[in-house]
Amino acid sequence: MTSAPEERAARRSQTRKMTADDAETAAALSNDEGAATWDALAFRRELDVPHARLEVVEQDGRVVAFAVWWEVEGELDLLNLVVEGAYRRRGLGRRLMDCLFDEARSRGITRLQLEVRAQNAPALALYRSYGYEVVGRRPGYYADGQDALLLTCELDGR
Repeated sequence: MTSAPEERAARRSQTRKMTADDAETAAALSNDEGAATWDALAFRRELDVPHARLEVVEQDGRVVAFAVWWEVEGELDLLNLVVEGAYRRRGLGRRLMDCLFDEARSRGITRLQLEVRAQNAPALALYRSYGYEVVGRRPGYYADGQDALLLTCELDGR
């Protein structure tokens, strides 16, 4: 259930496909928020990958969130989802997750997967609310030595 402030924030925002013009902003956001650090060139390259989808959320006239996922062998793999700190808890991450799930349903995909830092409790809570379950761990996966958790979600007609 979303609160009134979350609903107002969601109404003031728009979701759209990322463009090359968004690459610098997405890279800065990724680096600032400690996500998988991609530079602008990495985002531009992803835009040319046929099985990749990149979405952004604009609010207050600027990009404040993004998500990147791939369709690989009949599954959707969420590679990166970042919401700028000042814009968290406003439903923007949910908006991006809804895009991911809408795409899965429209393509008949029933399995989704992702990796997340084991210590990222807010992200884990979001993913679990969508039905993701932890299925594995990759010790020391990230450059800073943190573990990654592997999560999957089976849609099964949801």
